[in-house]
Amino acid sequence: MIKRFKTIAAGAILAALCVAPALAQSMAMGAGEHGMPAGGDGHTFAGKPDLAATISLVKAGGGPEKFSVAKALTVMVGPALTTAEVKKLTKQYGKAAVANFIAVQDFAVQHAAATAIAAGVKFPNSSITGHALAARLVMDGVPGNNGAFYTGTMLDHLVTRKIHEATMDAIDAKYGAKLDANYHKISDQAFYDLAQALGAKSVTLAAFH
Repeated sequence: MIKRFKTIAAGAILAALCVAPALAQSMAMGAGEHGMPAGGDGHTFAGKPDLAATISLVKAGGGPEKFSVAKALTVMVGPALTTAEVKKLTKQYGKAAVANFIAVQDFAVQHAAATAIAAGVKFPNSSITGHALAARLVMDGVPGNNGAFYTGTMLDHLVTRKIHEATMDAIDAKYGAKLDANYHKISDQAFYDLAQALGAKSVTLAAFH
């Protein structure tokens, strides 16, 4: 059970590897796509990516080639919180949805890593760890969303919009837009729960969850 959630919430974080400079800055929520309703992907961010958070996440998971979402989540929040959250998400969404969430996240990480390497992304030598890293990832998903956390916004911050969108297109092609939306929906809930557990009470739950 612990291993299952580690893959779950961490993958939400992981898709973090899926982002490169965006098409254009926007102060509005993204249009509906990838199976999500309008605004379901959160605020579109096209600024400078938070590569320190991205590389720290990769390190927490064991590196780009041997990255483990289970290891990353354990490093950030420990097994107790992981166990409690996986039980909550499974009860809330069901085993099938959670299993699909894990599968999509695994694919997203693999695709994003390959895309980032091909794009020549240069990462700093940063090592943010533990709750500090978890909090940093949560806050990367809040700007422009009136206090709510959205996975799409976090992904835009972690590497940029272009690779984020390319990865989502690849997910749609392999799994279908419905499972892409499922990934974002459960991730929005998981990161909101993480924020609350870390004491970030000002963070609110995304409308799409």
